Amino acid sequence: MAKEIAVGGITVPLTHPDKVLFPDDGITKEDLARYYADTADWMLPWLRDRPITMVRYPDGLGGQRFFQKNASSYFPDWIRRVEVEKEGGQVEHVVCDKPATLVYLANQACIEIHAFTSRADKLDVPDQMVFDFDPPDASRFADVRRAALWARDLLDDELGLSSFVRTTGGRGLHVHVALDRRADFDAVREFAHHATDVLARRHPDVITTEQRKDKRADRIYADIMRNAYAQTVVANYGVRARPGAPVATLLSWSEVEDDALEPGQFTMATVPGRLGSGHDPWADFDGCRHGLGQAQNRLAHLNA
Repeated sequence: MAKEIAVGGITVPLTHPDKVLFPDDGITKEDLARYYADTADWMLPWLRDRPITMVRYPDGLGGQRFFQKNASSYFPDWIRRVEVEKEGGQVEHVVCDKPATLVYLANQACIEIHAFTSRADKLDVPDQMVFDFDPPDASRFADVRRAALWARDLLDDELGLSSFVRTTGGRGLHVHVALDRRADFDAVREFAHHATDVLARRHPDVITTEQRKDKRADRIYADIMRNAYAQTVVANYGVRARPGAPVATLLSWSEVEDDALEPGQFTMATVPGRLGSGHDPWADFDGCRHGLGQAQNRLAHLNA
């Protein structure tokens, strides 16, 4: 039986609301849609003006997934689109700027939402730099925490930048730096590359920048490839298509310092209560936008 969700002045019909998307957890399409409706106020500030890529699971986690960049022709007119240049043409991406858009995408069995690190008015210039600390398996999360904390010390204390941290909804952590949109993607990626070189040199038994998995051994991979044009990162407070419905969750650094932290504790079931507390660990993000000029000089000195 069809249902509907009214949010932000728009009523979104739900088709097959009882379809189970997460079979191990009994989470339905309606559950996903209501989660996105309930968390829209926290998600949209991070998504507004950013093209997204959708990861859709029409038959739930047990079926095939597909990545979708182009907005479908049948999407309603009130869903915003933005054209993104690609080699040989353009792609018309969805932009999530309304709570109803999140609900509509959930009804399309879009479990994951991945957003650009640049905004629609200046797509070729990122407004954040991302370091992705990815472990070989979930048992190495303690080392992921150590790697993220070492990155914070380098970025904040030595390079004069302000860093912010979050779970990815997977096994790792992302460290973000807010940028003033002066440096292009090539410059930002080069900076991130030199910064991770410092970390890998200082902590060779824990951190590697080796792209080939067979050369990483059991070390944490410091991945900087999100810092490229049209690359995406999972949305803040976005659900991941994994058993337990984990959520990419903003953290404070004091939480990362806590040995009890586990990424699996942040899920569709637990995150709404966390958001309801009113605490925003990234409240200062927009007020901490940096250029890379002075930091680049300091980093060059460290690499000399």
